Amino acid sequence: MAIFIGGAWPYANGSLHTGHIASLLPGDILARYYRLKGEKVLYVSGSDCNGTPITIRARQEGITPAEVADRYHTEFENSFNSLGFSYDCYTRTDHPHHHKIVQEIFLSLYKGGYIYSKEIEQAYCETYEQFLPDRYVEGTCPVCGSHARGDQCDNCSTILDPADLLDRTCKLCGKPPVFKRTDHLYFALRSFQQVLEKDVEEADKKHAWRTNAIQLTKRYLREGLIDRAVSRDLPVGVPVPIEGYEDKKVYVWIEAVSGYYSASKLWAQLTGKDDSLFWQEDTVTYYVHGKDNIPFHTVIWPAILHGIENPALPRHIVSNEYLTLEKKKLSTSKNWAVWVPDLLKRYHPDSIRYFLTINAPENRDTDFSWREFIYSHNSELLGAYGNFVNRTLKFIERSFQDRVPDGKIASIAIDELPPLYDKIGSLIEGSRFREGLDEIFSYIRSANKYFDEQQPWKQIKDEDQTGVNGTLATCVVIIANLAQLLEPFLPFSSQKVREALKLDGGASWKMVTPKDIVVSGVSPLFERIDLKQIDEELSLLGISR
Repeated sequence: MAIFIGGAWPYANGSLHTGHIASLLPGDILARYYRLKGEKVLYVSGSDCNGTPITIRARQEGITPAEVADRYHTEFENSFNSLGFSYDCYTRTDHPHHHKIVQEIFLSLYKGGYIYSKEIEQAYCETYEQFLPDRYVEGTCPVCGSHARGDQCDNCSTILDPADLLDRTCKLCGKPPVFKRTDHLYFALRSFQQVLEKDVEEADKKHAWRTNAIQLTKRYLREGLIDRAVSRDLPVGVPVPIEGYEDKKVYVWIEAVSGYYSASKLWAQLTGKDDSLFWQEDTVTYYVHGKDNIPFHTVIWPAILHGIENPALPRHIVSNEYLTLEKKKLSTSKNWAVWVPDLLKRYHPDSIRYFLTINAPENRDTDFSWREFIYSHNSELLGAYGNFVNRTLKFIERSFQDRVPDGKIASIAIDELPPLYDKIGSLIEGSRFREGLDEIFSYIRSANKYFDEQQPWKQIKDEDQTGVNGTLATCVVIIANLAQLLEPFLPFSSQKVREALKLDGGASWKMVTPKDIVVSGVSPLFERIDLKQIDEELSLLGISR
């Protein structure tokens, strides 16, 4: 089975924050899980280096857009690597290969009759004497009354044009823009109304998309799709490959989603492998992003795929709701965020992965609280999981000279682990990651209870060799399997466990009962975080308790 996983492309105009990671982490969980199952997996993403936010940042700093993109693309790569993201290809939209593939897709749509020329009125800044990208125009959303950009309202998810906004202002000069007539190319999106309606109904029946994706996409279709501009007067981006439009760029909303295909082709080129396996009708495809990106993955990208006659449509839409911070909406402009590079300097990457999964905004908005983050680390990662592993292996190290005794494996392992693999696997495949991780930790709590009830320290004192051998052999089997079950969620501690047990055969997604294990290099999986750290973190946000 072929599994294609596409993670949303973050804009390379500022550091990643916890909201970004919360929405992107499911992609890595999926990739790691399917690899454990032995499936063929292609997991791709990249930095969006062509977007308007980058040119805005460059103008503010007095440097080139390329310098901004280079800085944050490098930072993104470092952050993703430090968090254990296992992309098969992480690229960028200003890569020449991306430009080439996007132009091929654009030409294919044009030749198929899905792109046409149209004279329109476009926002124009008289101060700087230039046409304005949609994001350079801000104002009031005509639907909900919130502040919005000229391309989309983040509050109500309405897709907009600058002319739709009320009280319009230019982001460059702060004055109202004027509108001038110019020629642009349009994507005949309404041509795909009926086929997209069928796609959404099928996804709804199979419960393959998150509820927010189903509801929002049905709303767009109910309101009726309208043709959208696919060219813009932008300073950076992919040049339009059509005569007479060479000075214009492919609009970012059609260019960025095409990055999934260009990244796939780049992976094939770099590895010498065939990526066509991942673009078949029976390919299992997952698209992972935040809810603000839903229409691009459920309307725009499927329409493009239909237009170029590619059958690998989005089968699973993993679209998270929003993550707030201490009960307030994240705001990068107000510096109200927990920045990933800073977070990684102070905390274990598995602590970050654990909290952003167990507290993920899968079906509703959730909150990142420093108190909950630190308490969950101490009570669950350290107190439950780390404690079970450490006390078991330390007992063996101390009482059995590092060698795991040969004993009868109890029911808690031999009978309960196989169905646990099935259950967790089903939850992961259904994009229910929080529930899957919660099930594993429920099992960890039962394993701790088993250890306490068996009292191996008493068994060895009473010379109950059969009993203590069975207890420790059972606990080690549990630990070895926890390292596999938790691999998609907590890869760093899982690797540490495998090294301590010298499990060199590689992990898999089926129960293992390793024999003749010699424990080595036992050390705590996690360190306790001082509760004073809560106040320190809150003070950095300007909060005092």
